[in-house]
Amino acid sequence: MRLSKTLRPFALGLAGALLLTVTASAADVRVMISGGLSAAYKALVPEFEKATGHKVLTAYGPSMGTTTNAIPVRLERGEPADVLIMVGYALEDLAKKGKVAAGTSVDLVKSPIAVAVKSGAPKPDISTADAVKRALLGAKTIAYSDSASGVYVSTEMFDKLGIKQAMEGKARKIPATPVGEIVAHGEAEIGFQQMSELKPVEGIDIIGPLPDELQKITVFSAGIASVSKEPDAGKALINFLASPAARGEIVKSGLDPIPTN
Repeated sequence: MRLSKTLRPFALGLAGALLLTVTASAADVRVMISGGLSAAYKALVPEFEKATGHKVLTAYGPSMGTTTNAIPVRLERGEPADVLIMVGYALEDLAKKGKVAAGTSVDLVKSPIAVAVKSGAPKPDISTADAVKRALLGAKTIAYSDSASGVYVSTEMFDKLGIKQAMEGKARKIPATPVGEIVAHGEAEIGFQQMSELKPVEGIDIIGPLPDELQKITVFSAGIASVSKEPDAGKALINFLASPAARGEIVKSGLDPIPTN
């Protein structure tokens, strides 16, 4: 059967990606992944499973923090894992602790921070740093994540804008739950999170990314867990996510793919 013009480039890209790592037989690939890549990942995994016969079993959680589903916490309590997909510097921290197999880390995407309000609510101007400052001072409630974007917003951006003290009491960190959901429920007027994590949430309007002078790009990376029982199948999945075949879904989800050698 001939492939359609739409499917042919995808199939060729997938085949090329999978040829980089040969696996002997179908395997269960256990993945721990944080929110930044989740939307694209969910769309791409079925294609990987069809092409390889592998079955991907996924656990979701933040790249950092102390919640029960945070990836470092999952690993500490001995949950099985083959592939870790998370904020790059958090993956590096795990590698230093011996939780990631040496030489297996791959940078996959760059992710900008975006700003959202509840659907239908007025959209404040965020075109400049001064405009963002005015919007934050005028808001009654602000939400940010407990992962990379939230760490930046609360420990660096508020300082840059000179409003850290003014944010006390009205800006709060949201553990585990997507910030967009908090905004959609009316529990915060303005929410900050990775663009790719806001896009799948219904009930919000994404105003846009932070202006360049305030923007903080987060790199999401993947690596093989040191406890992996299926490292070859895990490498095949990472190769696929880093391949041209995955580019369309990654861009669609609000991420910028990082070319690999």
